[in-house]
Parts: sequence; structure tokens; C-alpha cells
Amino acid sequence: MTEHQPFDLVARLDGCEIRYYPKYVLVQVKTKGEFNSAASRAFRPLVNYISGRNKAGSQFAMTAPVIHSPNPQATEHLVSFVLPAGTELKDIPLPVDAEVKCVEVAPHYAAAIKFRGLASYEHFNSLGMKLREITKKAGLKTLGDPYYARFDPPWKPGFLRHNEALIALENYPSKGK
Repeated sequence: MTEHQPFDLVARLDGCEIRYYPKYVLVQVKTKGEFNSAASRAFRPLVNYISGRNKAGSQFAMTAPVIHSPNPQATEHLVSFVLPAGTELKDIPLPVDAEVKCVEVAPHYAAAIKFRGLASYEHFNSLGMKLREITKKAGLKTLGDPYYARFDPPWKPGFLRHNEALIALENYPSKGK
């Protein structure tokens, strides 16, 4: 079974969840084009990296979700794999492919909406706008643009797929974290 990125559920709010994400490491590729084809183009170099196409030949388990961050015009996309929990940036090998980057994401809070089915840019965008409305109504400040999480392989029937729309929160009450 594929490992899922860990988080703590801290609240439920008007159809979304507020989550705390501990520090994690991403490998990512920036690409251009239409939403779905851009995600597909980024997938191969990311799979190659976790399959051992890196300076040390190290392999990493696939972790869900695949994170997709389109720019607001949806013409440029950042597609990322989350490395397994406990992975430290300082310990991972450098990529062989210049287009693959490794980054550490600081601990943070995010609002998330879960949904099933196929995920078009229009669907994700509408959920991202809904997240902005919910968080604004609750008096929460967001950080950056919405991003999207895909949890299932492309061959899984659409009606069974688990996806999420998320947005990072700025200065969320720490809840002791």
C-alpha cells in the first residue's frame, strides 16, 4: 500500500478540513501547457528520480499524493512527489536531470477539500475559489495559491479517485505545534 503524506486534522470548517503538515521534502518539475498534459509530462522525470535516476542511484517509495500547483493562468505547472515521511533534504541525492529540483517544505497549516472523480483544471479551480471563500469567511489568511493533490494512479476509474484542493494558511493559531 502506498504511504500517504502525514498530517494532523486540527479542525473541520464549513465543508473543509484545517490540517497541520509537519516538514516534508518534495521532488518537483516545472512544466508548461494544459493542466492534465503538463502533469503527465512532469510525471516521468519524477518517477525516474524516485526509481534511482539520481546521483546515488537511491530509490524511494512512492508516496501519495502527487501535488500539482498551477500558476493562476494555468500555463505553468509545478508537479511534485512527496518523499516518504522522515526524509531529510540534506540526506537525499542530487537529481541527474536538471529539470528535477528537491525542496524542503516548512511545517504549516492548510485548508483542504476532498473530492472524488476526475480532476479538470476548471473543477480544481472552482474548489480553490471555494477554499478562499471559506477561509476568508472564517477570518483566516491564506498564503499563496491553491494547489491540488491526486492520490490515485491514472488507470483507477474516475469515480473511485480521491483528490483534494488545498491552500496554505498564514498565521493559523499554532494549537501547540
